[in-house]
Amino acid sequence: MALADYIYNKPVIETERLIIRPMTSSDIPALKEWMPDKSIYTYWGKGPGKAEKNPELLVEKKEKPTKSFHLGIVEKDSGKVVGDLWVYLIENDRMAQVAVRFAKAVHGQGYGTESLSAMTRFCFENTELKRLWTRVDVRNTASCRILEKCGYTREGLIRQGKMVNTWCDYYVYGILASD
Repeated sequence: MALADYIYNKPVIETERLIIRPMTSSDIPALKEWMPDKSIYTYWGKGPGKAEKNPELLVEKKEKPTKSFHLGIVEKDSGKVVGDLWVYLIENDRMAQVAVRFAKAVHGQGYGTESLSAMTRFCFENTELKRLWTRVDVRNTASCRILEKCGYTREGLIRQGKMVNTWCDYYVYGILASD
């Protein structure tokens, strides 16, 4: 398989407690419960945007065909979308950035590690990607722990760099398929 195989049909990945899948209009009520919550954007680099305040915009807009993924993270027990995950900024089908966020109600339950590990494995086993990376505000110790548990290496510190719309110190984390 290759990234091109997922342009129109995004993957569905199942873990012990989660299903990572494309979001649908039936997910809107769950998304409205947590996406507008300003507290989950503390280290995100920006506050909630138009789509986060109105999640129907995320699932009802006609998506352009792309190799990137923006998937919902569904708790199997409740059937609710409790987070979302991106694989984006894909360069030459070799390298991509990842991001994950969750509803505050499920912080600390290991879902970040479970979903990011599964997506990392999926990317390296089912696509030609060789490197995944991300940026993390240095104050976001929980995300740093998740990345390190998933095998990502802290590769550097950017001092007073721009992360989305915020100037802050941030770490660069990365993982290679060969790791």
